[in-house]
Amino acid sequence: MSTNDQKKPQINSENHDTIGLLAIDNKGNISGACTTSGWAYKLHGRVGDSPIIGAGLYVDNEIGGACATGLGEAVIRICGSHTVVELMRQGHSPNIACKLAVERIIKSHENLEGLQVGFIGSK
Repeated sequence: MSTNDQKKPQINSENHDTIGLLAIDNKGNISGACTTSGWAYKLHGRVGDSPIIGAGLYVDNEIGGACATGLGEAVIRICGSHTVVELMRQGHSPNIACKLAVERIIKSHENLEGLQVGFIGSK
């Protein structure tokens, strides 16, 4: 089956995507986890952002952590979770840092159809 023959699922509330979490212990240490349930009908040879350090997950105990979900290729291009943490290092709140990372992704895409990306961040 060629790549063009593979059916791609529609992005909707029934799809499952990357699951990321950040945890802070009672001493203020931050940890994170990122996993993908995979994408039904995943394209052959595709690697998402979850296994790439700094894309799907990044934690710096000195600053904070971030996780990403959505179209992995878009997250990989800006090293998304690392970008969120670096924006927090510059003084942005986690909410603003996530917003700025999403805006960076939007700015780099001419066609936003089917583009779905989100971040969580914590200090």
